[in-house]
Amino acid sequence: MTELGPLRTSVADACRVLAARGLADGILGHISLRIDERRLLVRCRGPRERGLAWTTAADIRLVDLDGEAGAPGELDGGYRPPNELPLHTEVLRTRRDADVVVHAHPPAVVAADLAGIAIRPIVGAFDIPGTRLAAGGVPVHPRGVLVRNRELAAEMVVSMGDRPVVVLRGHGLTSAATTVEQAVLQAISVDQLAALSLRVVSAGGTLRDLPAEDMAELPDLGAGFNTDTAWRHELARLERSAPGPLVQPATRAP
Repeated sequence: MTELGPLRTSVADACRVLAARGLADGILGHISLRIDERRLLVRCRGPRERGLAWTTAADIRLVDLDGEAGAPGELDGGYRPPNELPLHTEVLRTRRDADVVVHAHPPAVVAADLAGIAIRPIVGAFDIPGTRLAAGGVPVHPRGVLVRNRELAAEMVVSMGDRPVVVLRGHGLTSAATTVEQAVLQAISVDQLAALSLRVVSAGGTLRDLPAEDMAELPDLGAGFNTDTAWRHELARLERSAPGPLVQPATRAP
């Protein structure tokens, strides 16, 4: 399915961004992209698994909601969907506002949650999209299990509600959005807020939410800056650290 080539590369680059940002160290974590009502592209496990930092377009395979090959040959060569595919498919089944699911294991997010520190809007212009996301609330799923079946995934979806991100206790986070870029950038924002919170508390400080009057002054800089420019920066970081085939954000197949 050659027409999916740019989308496969886009998902692969996003996996590498997660790793470069420290949100998915080692071999854990994955990203999926809805293609149609029954099929999605997802990072699969392959015979030469090296972790997210070395993801290639060949690792991004088309599967259906039940984990079967989405087209002939898609799972040939020893490829198989991740064990937590239900984490992705249950979000896509139930959230019509989401076409992309990111699952990562950011250590700072896990540590902050285990320390009883919620993700809160503690900054202002430092990260405007992240501040707005946190102000809306970041729920926590209280189970630290491998989300390997629909029943466990359904519990996570309930915890997530209608929010774009949910923290998974003792596990990581799940981020959902309409685009690959937005879903990854949301995860990065939550990770940054968690890391800052840990540093403030470790220094003996007290976490305080941004005052309402300051929140009201934060401008919406628009998707052209918040998403497009931010994503070009993330791809440039990859080029600097590990040159490879990068593409501009690809639109979802109809």
